[in-house]
Amino acid sequence: MNIQMLRSDKIYKKMVLVGKDKRADIYRIELMKPFEYKWNMINVPIKAKQKGGYDVVMASDMMGVLHPESVDEQQTERISRISDDDLWNTCEKTIVQSFERFRKVNCKLEYEKYLFTILLANPENQFVKMCNGYLGDGGIPGYILLSLVPNDYTLTRAQAALAHECNHNVRWQYQKWHLGVSLADMMISEGLAEYFAMKQFGEDLIGPWVSKADTGTLNSQIKPVIRKGLEVTGFDKITGYLYGDETAEIMGFPQVGLPYCAGYACGYHLIKHYLEKTGKTVEEATLIPTEEIMRNSTSFWNM
Repeated sequence: MNIQMLRSDKIYKKMVLVGKDKRADIYRIELMKPFEYKWNMINVPIKAKQKGGYDVVMASDMMGVLHPESVDEQQTERISRISDDDLWNTCEKTIVQSFERFRKVNCKLEYEKYLFTILLANPENQFVKMCNGYLGDGGIPGYILLSLVPNDYTLTRAQAALAHECNHNVRWQYQKWHLGVSLADMMISEGLAEYFAMKQFGEDLIGPWVSKADTGTLNSQIKPVIRKGLEVTGFDKITGYLYGDETAEIMGFPQVGLPYCAGYACGYHLIKHYLEKTGKTVEEATLIPTEEIMRNSTSFWNM
């Protein structure tokens, strides 16, 4: 297995030293172009044909990544926090250990090469605030991104967030992405990923996308709405269910009456129920189709 660590800290340091107008191109070519296949999968060009057009800079900015133009001297301390060799070594070990857990259950991975980097998140971005300053992206196999506002809180949770994204990398090698991906597919994927991270790093490091929903809210408010929308497809329609009304409103998508990351929380507790009922491990369940997991989890909705 080949894990490539793209040292973003060195690229960010280079960006600080150049003029504001040159930072975006460094970001595109040195930091994002290695991830070009991932961006192509979601129809995001590295550079727009027209100035100011939609490209990887605009897309990552919308996703909460710090805009290249903001990578100036004021970011020196944050860049320093992600320049620690121990941090990168720990991230690499976490990725290797996460994939090794699947090898132990005889999981054959389609991909042998994985590219990883750490991005600076925008502390003023509303979605970043809702995520308590850190979030990941591992939905395209072979590529793993961790975005964070580096501080003691977020860096402590980096390993759990990485494990979550590694699970996505495995899941989407078995559950192939297609235009008809449903809310049920996405909810199960997020539930598996967070449960996988919890098994490695403990309940104290469960992400806010799950921990912010208490049992009362889950049973009385979240589950009834999610259950009715399980077959919904299309990212615009799924967003309100998966991420909640606040995020849907920010993105201009329909709201469905749900709190922050309701679909994540529902998925986590459904997977917990499924594993307890079947006796399977989370690694085994990660390879099982959505339909089979849902078929064996019908009692979850009546709890």
